Amino acid sequence: MTDTTAANSRPGPLEGAVVAVAGAAGPAGAATLLRLAAAGATVVAADADPERLARAVDAARFAHGGATVTGDTVDLLHLDTARQWAARTEKEYGRVDGLVHLVGGWRGSASFAETDLADWDALHDLLIRTVQHTSLAFEGPLARSGNGRYVLVSAAGATRPTAGNAAYAAAKAAAEAWTLALADGFRKAGRGTPEGRPPAAATVLIVKALVHDALRAERPEAKFAGFTDVTDLAEAVTGLWSRPTEEVNGTRQWLTPQP
Repeated sequence: MTDTTAANSRPGPLEGAVVAVAGAAGPAGAATLLRLAAAGATVVAADADPERLARAVDAARFAHGGATVTGDTVDLLHLDTARQWAARTEKEYGRVDGLVHLVGGWRGSASFAETDLADWDALHDLLIRTVQHTSLAFEGPLARSGNGRYVLVSAAGATRPTAGNAAYAAAKAAAEAWTLALADGFRKAGRGTPEGRPPAAATVLIVKALVHDALRAERPEAKFAGFTDVTDLAEAVTGLWSRPTEEVNGTRQWLTPQP
């Protein structure tokens, strides 16, 4: 007979880790908060939408009694604000072991010729500027943790852009390049250590698109072929700490068939 009390009291794989989640209020964010909390992490969530963020934080707390899940309204379009969030998190909890970047957005057009460059302006801020700010703000804390993870969720369209998604694909590609540059910084930082391993890892998880239960209910006829469920994304994120930094750092990991 299994002792369920003893089983439930066992520490999770991320017990003691502190993980920040940017863009935590959407479906992917809510799923990630739940999974990280279940794994035992202290989760520090941020989003620009305080009401949706509060719902996601409350759900994670309710699902995992005793889990530490906090929420903070943070405008990641300002570098100083991002740095203050990182510094505040490290000061309060003594460490930061992860930054999961889930800030998203999409704009497209019917054809390449109809591309509206105002879409580029909006996506530049959402998909590139926020990555720049979170990576610059959290690089130091993640390296100091000794096993940090910077996780970007990107799209297959960055690898194979379509005519109507020029702005979106270009923004995602730029965000990937920025994240891989962070990975190179971690790699070089590891050269001077006795182990020679990066002190942290930056990686890109690639999806075609994301799907969740509410979207399936809204579109019951849709097949969502190649889409990644937000719970599977959350599982992939949580599993990144189970592998050495040198195996994770600088990788692009496909959660959908590679084109």
